[in-house]
This record gives sequence, structure tokens and C-alpha cells, in this order.
Amino acid sequence: MATQTFDPTPVTATVLYQDNVTTIADAIETGDDLWLTLPALHRAGGWELKPQGVCRDQICIPLPNGESSRYLRQEQGEQWFNLSAFARLIEQPLAHDSAHHAWSFGPPAWEWKARLTTRQAPDFTLADLQGRAYSLSSFHGKKVLLALWASW
Repeated sequence: MATQTFDPTPVTATVLYQDNVTTIADAIETGDDLWLTLPALHRAGGWELKPQGVCRDQICIPLPNGESSRYLRQEQGEQWFNLSAFARLIEQPLAHDSAHHAWSFGPPAWEWKARLTTRQAPDFTLADLQGRAYSLSSFHGKKVLLALWASW
């Protein structure tokens, strides 16, 4: 894997972190990586760097030994954190639109994997072709076949 050059030219990025949308005026993008200052990291995703790891609420994720440069770097008198590398570490899905500097982060693996263990789909509501709304929960106890299609 080629090493990306760290270009300290900040961009204004929009970060969608689960249910939180934050505009970060001083983000740095290097290819598929999003670097944020530690205050911006906290604003965007609620994560804080602590001696025990990267923490949010009661969860602390230790960074892998010997790989701190993948996640942390000192630049322009600031400490920067690679949020996208961290997302890959915690198996958090992410999408990036480089043209618009938009980043979207889904739930971390421990959340979406727990949903799979119940074998129960989350409830949602969709309209049919006549505009009538149907919720998945209204079919509780019945067999349901969902046919999904997309043009992309």
C-alpha cells in the first residue's frame, strides 16, 4: 500500500457520524483518510483520546501497538487523528464523496453485528405504488418476502 502524503491544507468537510452532522472547517483529507484535530474529533463523533485509547461514553478502543502513526500525527502545532483509519479498525462502514468533502460513518461493528444475532430486521415504513404506507412490524408473525431493486 502506497503511503499518502500528508497535505496540511485544510478543507471544510461535512461529517455525518451516525445521527450527528458536523461541519469541520479544518479537516485534512489524504486519499481515503480523514484527519481531524482532537477537538473536531470530539465534536464530530464524540470520541476523545485518553491514555487507555480512543473513548466514547463507556467504550474505549486501544490503538494497536506500534501503529500510532496510522492514527495520530503532530502537524502545525496540532495533534491530528485519522478518523477513517479508526473506522476501519472498529469495522465501521464509511462512505466518502471527495468532490464535496463529505464523509459518512455508520454504526461500529459491535452495534451492527449485535443486530444480526437477533435475526430480526429493524422496523421501517415504505409506501406502495398507490401511496399507502406499510410498516414491517404490521406483518409480525407472518412470512414476508422483500424484493429490493436499485438502478445503480
